[in-house]
Amino acid sequence: MDFEKRIAEIYQTCRTPEQIEFNFNHLQSELESNIDEKMRVTRQKLLENFDAEVHEKLKIKDRESSEYLNRFENWLWSLTSYFLRDDADFGDNGHSFVLKRNPFPSENIHPGPYRTGKNVEDANLYRVGHPLAQRIIEQCRALPCEQAEVIFHYTRDAKTISILESLAGKGGSLSLQKFSVASIETEDWLLFAGVSDDGTQIDPEQCRRLFSLEAEISTQLPMAESESAQQHLQEQFAAQRQGILASLSEKNARFFEQEMEKLERWSGDLKDSLEHELKDLDREIKEVKREAQLTVSLEQKLELHKRIKDLEKRRAEKRHGLFEAQDAVDARKDSLLTDIEERLKQGASEEALFSIRWRVE
Repeated sequence: MDFEKRIAEIYQTCRTPEQIEFNFNHLQSELESNIDEKMRVTRQKLLENFDAEVHEKLKIKDRESSEYLNRFENWLWSLTSYFLRDDADFGDNGHSFVLKRNPFPSENIHPGPYRTGKNVEDANLYRVGHPLAQRIIEQCRALPCEQAEVIFHYTRDAKTISILESLAGKGGSLSLQKFSVASIETEDWLLFAGVSDDGTQIDPEQCRRLFSLEAEISTQLPMAESESAQQHLQEQFAAQRQGILASLSEKNARFFEQEMEKLERWSGDLKDSLEHELKDLDREIKEVKREAQLTVSLEQKLELHKRIKDLEKRRAEKRHGLFEAQDAVDARKDSLLTDIEERLKQGASEEALFSIRWRVE
């Protein structure tokens, strides 16, 4: 209401465009500090109250980081912090580190500094494709994962993760599986399956989100999975695999249709082009024949008939080329069908990565 009154006052008291502009500029300068303060407060509320997934989607900057890190960068950073905990000095501000010693002596690894994020100019850009990151990922994948009970600390996390609220105070079993399909392309998926001790199935996204919490391995020996829990986990894995295969089938069908459509368009364009050239040649032959009939000079008649012969020869070549082009299209179609048929024969594979007992506190 105050803002509206100020605007009304400007229009009522100012008589020239210059006065109006001057007063509006003055009003804007007065409001800038209020706007900046409200933006700061709003941002703080977002950070404190919004769900962690909303943070990711909106790419809200972390209070302790100079810039936003996406989900994969955060995963890589967590993995690197774990693997290099004794081999690197990690910076307090921002996602950066300097190697104290090379964890891979046989590799020529730069000592650093390394930094994760965007607009990195004062350090080595550390990302998934970096040789050091690749070696760390390989080593961590090779680590044995014995069955254990993992305690996830939901109440310690500063961020709100609403999808995990229903799991607080509960426990159960959880497994991770790698599912690979070699079809049109070779693709890999990580499949989570979980079940609580009361028999409730845990959503795969809940399983994944658990690993964004602080956690520790329980000192107690894990309980053996019951037959019922194992059955629930296998049913979840089977449903996810079936969904992936159905999705891939649709994707491959679309790919096949697109490739066939490309061939049809190429065939149609080629045919139209050749037929257009044939029509031009037919028209030119008719014109030359008419000209040969009208001329009275024998020399000109001979010259024109030679030209007609050359044009008819070119027309025959174009017609032959049209048939050859159609044969080429048919050959490409056969090749595509054979190639896709061979690729579809390739199957799927499953690899169990780990199984744990979980508890959320």
